[in-house]
Amino acid sequence: QVQLVESGGGSVQPGGSLRLSCAASGFFSILAMGWYRQAPGKQRELVAGITSGDSSDYADSVKGRFTISRDNAKNTVYLQMNSLKPEDTAVYYCSAGYALSIAAARNKYWGQGTQVTVSS
Repeated sequence: QVQLVESGGGSVQPGGSLRLSCAASGFFSILAMGWYRQAPGKQRELVAGITSGDSSDYADSVKGRFTISRDNAKNTVYLQMNSLKPEDTAVYYCSAGYALSIAAARNKYWGQGTQVTVSS
């Protein structure tokens, strides 16, 4: 069983930055981790993923603006979000799975979600 606790959401103006954190239990060092988001009326989408080997990938919409990273000593994964746009507004969910990548994980664990609002 993996428990995930997110923090760091909030409201920011366009062009601003936020950093999300997700503290995890379980065998963190072998977990694939990721951040998903869901905007009102839209499907949940994968924003960024990071493998246990520290390889990362991103949705095209956030490449060059978002950075995912992990600290195995702190059992924590981060999502640094820069140059935020109104279309980044969504509830962001941390996810974990014992798989090569979070996208490939058939059984995913989920955090409770944290709201990110980008508005002037």
